[in-house]
Amino acid sequence: MSRKLIFAISISMLSAPVFSQNPKPLVIKIDANKTAQQIDNFGAAGAWFSEGIGKNWPVENREQMAEWLFSKEKDKSGNPKGIGLSAWRFNIGGGTAEQGDSSGISDFRKRVESFLNPDGTYDWTKQAGYLWFTKKAKEYGVENLIAFSNTPPVQFTKNGLGYKTEKDYVNNLKSDKYEAYATFLATVLKHFDEEGLHFNYISPVNEPQWDWSHPVGAPAKQEGTPWKNEDIARITTELDHALTKNNVASKILITEAAQLDFLYGRNGHATKQIQAFFNPTIPTQLTNLKHLPKLIGGHSYFTDKGDSARIATRQHVADTVRKYNVTFWQTEYSMLADGYKESKKGKIPAIDCALFLSKVIHDDLVYGNAAAWQLWNSWEPGSPDFDTRYYVIALNPSDKEYINGTVTATKNLWALGHYSRFVRPGMQRLNLTRNDNLTTVQIAQDVMVSAYASEKQIVLVAINYTENVRDLKLDLSGFKLKKGFESYTTTTEQGVDMQFGKGIDWKKGVRLPARGLVTVVLEKN
Repeated sequence: MSRKLIFAISISMLSAPVFSQNPKPLVIKIDANKTAQQIDNFGAAGAWFSEGIGKNWPVENREQMAEWLFSKEKDKSGNPKGIGLSAWRFNIGGGTAEQGDSSGISDFRKRVESFLNPDGTYDWTKQAGYLWFTKKAKEYGVENLIAFSNTPPVQFTKNGLGYKTEKDYVNNLKSDKYEAYATFLATVLKHFDEEGLHFNYISPVNEPQWDWSHPVGAPAKQEGTPWKNEDIARITTELDHALTKNNVASKILITEAAQLDFLYGRNGHATKQIQAFFNPTIPTQLTNLKHLPKLIGGHSYFTDKGDSARIATRQHVADTVRKYNVTFWQTEYSMLADGYKESKKGKIPAIDCALFLSKVIHDDLVYGNAAAWQLWNSWEPGSPDFDTRYYVIALNPSDKEYINGTVTATKNLWALGHYSRFVRPGMQRLNLTRNDNLTTVQIAQDVMVSAYASEKQIVLVAINYTENVRDLKLDLSGFKLKKGFESYTTTTEQGVDMQFGKGIDWKKGVRLPARGLVTVVLEKN
């Protein structure tokens, strides 16, 4: 049965009885003059499993993964082949892979090689698997490559490991190795510049609020180190100097805060980070560095539970970055905590995970004014049908050594794609109003809509969180638009994944399937 036929049957079965319960369409009013933030990118990372996959798995599987993530092409039926990411995150490793079991990191797939040898020379054959996907991103035309580091090279750390063994929240970098660490990062970027692989951004610290500690002999999970705000200021300044000295044009991205509320509040060694780095009256301010834009990154982990709390946190982020004229990027997210369950018991179906993911993206963009939204891990082992909380592509490895395996796209992939494929860098989010007068919390359990404009298009992303088919009508002021439109629909049905459709007249409205997503693309005259 074709994707198109499946969709037609599902809608025809549901629409007649359900629509009669909801005779009033949701009317969205958009004014061309009421604009919000400019969108910079939508992205994802390929840690942790990329090394084994990129080096060893069948080429056809790797190529499929790259197509799903990066392609902007469509098939013969008009369905997108991929989600067209506009950013890709590459992890610069700290050398724990070379240490093997003595690294203390129990899962070999989460150990990462380092380009820097113990004798100070560089080995550019390292991280070949990670680089395979990064080069694919470039081939597909991904606009932003972002390099990030979780730990300095192990030869620069106090304990010779890629993580802490003491829970003191003091960073693991030797006090006399700040310049060396900065030079290492600049050297890596310069090398890849010379190879034609330019990284637009470099992120030198990651989730500095966590202690990243495991006692000697206890298994560690991954590379990482805490940082105090004053130490972040120091390494950022050193990195700015190293980039300038090496004639590298990459910009610096800070601070990859572990939770969004660390950006504006909380107490501790790495808190109130917007103020710490962008308030010119504070000693740690970094407002005059050549390579540091007025940009700050934070992670949406652990601030996603409960509609009211989630929205309030993002509104607080938006208020604070607005006060200091800073741009906010959401740079990592997956469903680490249990907020995605929304009180459900048992296995959570893939469509429910996808809808929750899309809701977090919506809230980060609409209430947090995020200019970019980036997923943490593109792939992990797991089911494509239930509890897809950590990934958009499910891995099914066929051996413990990670030499071979198969891959399956999940509903999460297409949920992210409803944004990433159609909301392109440079588009402007548009403010909108609704005729139902719902509160923000009520909207989070109803139909969520956001709108974006370029010179040629208006794009709307609608998330129907309800069990009912809904009708959406558009009231557009200040736009001259063609009557016809394109739609892309994802539902719980197998194969209905950003499925292409055509509408004759947008003024007649758009039908939204129950528990589904629809992206509408309107062309300007």
